[in-house]
Amino acid sequence: MTLDLLHAGLGWPVAGTLTALSFVTSFITAAFGIGGGAVMLAVLAVMLPAAAIIPVHGLVQLGSNAGRAAIMLGHVHRVVLPAFIAGALIGVALGGAFVVQLPAGAIQVGVGLFILWSVFFTPPALMRRSAGLAGAVSSFLTMFFGGTGPFVAAYVKGQGLDRMAHVATHSALMTIQHALKVVAFGLLGFIFTQWLGFVALLVAAGFAGTVVGRAVLTRIDERRFLAILHVILTVLALRLIWSGAGDLWAAHAPAPMEG
Repeated sequence: MTLDLLHAGLGWPVAGTLTALSFVTSFITAAFGIGGGAVMLAVLAVMLPAAAIIPVHGLVQLGSNAGRAAIMLGHVHRVVLPAFIAGALIGVALGGAFVVQLPAGAIQVGVGLFILWSVFFTPPALMRRSAGLAGAVSSFLTMFFGGTGPFVAAYVKGQGLDRMAHVATHSALMTIQHALKVVAFGLLGFIFTQWLGFVALLVAAGFAGTVVGRAVLTRIDERRFLAILHVILTVLALRLIWSGAGDLWAAHAPAPMEG
């Protein structure tokens, strides 16, 4: 592997910045349960070619979440895995079929509103119990805009798990979802080969961030953890709503009249 393959043609300043960011965002997710993936997605959207944003983000998040799930495997709430996998398979298949046919702005607004609702209100029994539904809906959405970590976190939050089980289970579910998404984009024709060295750098830095973040997680009391989780979910939801509404406005605003 040459050095050029490690930065995938982006140049070392960009690759170095994103490698450092991978450490920071993985630390955030490991320490607070959510948030790092959305931050990474926002920065990748500025620095990567448009066609590569969602697939590359999925591959990076696959490595990051897999490492986090591996070192916290004993805390995973495994009973939810089979139904989530079944739902995720359906969601990714449907999302892959319609990935270019639905407005991403409308999806972002809808997910943002759902997250706010899940934070401030009690989710209905169906959402609290149905890992299959959570897997199907979030995996469908991830094909369009990538950052469905908050959606899955909202489902995990409804399970009433302690902070260690929450982070471990969320990581396991996101590993499943991102793995299926990467396979789907590969089948749709995206070429991952040129990005593998670059992604390996980000995943290695992300694993280091996970180790440090996990050490912080063990020192956070339950009440503080939930308060931080609610704040992060709310901020991410508002960001999704703002971004989605802006996209919808731009798409439907009347063209300026020529003088």
